[in-house]
Amino acid sequence: MIYSRTKIFLSVLILIFVSIICINGCTSKSPHAKNVKVIRVGCWGTPDELKIIQDAIDNWQKDHPTIFVKIQHTNYSDYISKILTRIAGGTPPDVIFTEVDMFANFYDKNAFMDLTPFIDNDKDFDIDGFFPEVVARFTKKGKIYCIPRDTAPFACVFYNKDLFDLEKVEYPNDDWNWYDLLHKAKKLTKVENGRTVQYGFYTWAWQNFIYSNGGSLVDNIDNPTKCTLDDPKSLAGLRFNVELINKYKVSPSQTALANLGTQVVQMFMAGKIAMFASGIWEVPMLRKITTFDWDVAMFPMGPTGIRGFGTGGSGYSILKTCKNPAAAWEVVKALSGSYGQIRFADAGLAQPANMKIAEGPHWALSPKLPKNKKMLNEAVQYVTYNPFNPNWRMATDLYINPELDLVFSGKETPKEAMKKIIPKINKILKKR
Repeated sequence: MIYSRTKIFLSVLILIFVSIICINGCTSKSPHAKNVKVIRVGCWGTPDELKIIQDAIDNWQKDHPTIFVKIQHTNYSDYISKILTRIAGGTPPDVIFTEVDMFANFYDKNAFMDLTPFIDNDKDFDIDGFFPEVVARFTKKGKIYCIPRDTAPFACVFYNKDLFDLEKVEYPNDDWNWYDLLHKAKKLTKVENGRTVQYGFYTWAWQNFIYSNGGSLVDNIDNPTKCTLDDPKSLAGLRFNVELINKYKVSPSQTALANLGTQVVQMFMAGKIAMFASGIWEVPMLRKITTFDWDVAMFPMGPTGIRGFGTGGSGYSILKTCKNPAAAWEVVKALSGSYGQIRFADAGLAQPANMKIAEGPHWALSPKLPKNKKMLNEAVQYVTYNPFNPNWRMATDLYINPELDLVFSGKETPKEAMKKIIPKINKILKKR
């Protein structure tokens, strides 16, 4: 009897052991299985984003058993340097996630594989189904190096409908302008005992005021040779942004924000800011609001009716060092495909780069807040990308942002600030 039980017990253990081996070593989803190609994907992202990415891959791999995808997460702040270090060290990923600004850094290092032949020879893939603006950003000299997953105009003005109702102020619409914004912001700013307890408006997207006034950051986005922030139209746009803080006092200063010790999105959620301009990525946090109703409007036009916004966006590229480009191409299609884009759209995390999805029930026609997110599909045609230069990020961090801190705090005028830094920016643009 004891022998029989022992025999049964050992048999069960053997079955479990064999099952484990099959799960980890025999299945086609294992990187160790015969004829399975391993594709490593470098990316960054929050836990929610990574979950969607992994879910998209898991769903795709059900029908692609001969490819194993390994997601390799890196922090956003270290992403460029670590990926370039891995390329130099001979241990790069096969596919990388990149956004529209860091794309310039990788392109400058000749890191990307040309995806145009894959696109031309794949009858199941249609690049014309994506927003042409973000495709153009990822295209150099007629060659496409990245397949877009999302686009992200800085065109969102989120507004607290309850505060508007309380003050009997009309909601913003997509055809408003700077002066409509100022008028509403004045009515929605509240001061008690000499202290502002509610602000009418805030944005970090100072570029929008420059673009919507017909100004620019550089002479040529694709091949910048000089900074144009001293152009009269650029200075006037920047000056209006500064006046919202220091003259009209409808926007909090950096000092006020620092003293409050809280983020702008949290102030909006607490009813301390009536409107704030940012990007659609704020939505998952805003959907946690239970105390008031809210929506979004397109960033206002300038005084002469010009629209203009900065923008983000991202996608997937194959590195030149990839040993299995055909398999990597299939993975790129999966990562930038409908399954993932729909999941990101439903979560409110990202505007789909695929126009059909962006115009459909998961985005433009979705009843989820914000109800007016469809306006972003129109906003895409008015975006301006950051200058395509690997040193632009450095110029921004070293010169533009520190000087703008002085401008927004009222210690310098826009003209004074730009006079100081433009020679330095021009020098760094020429440094390759």
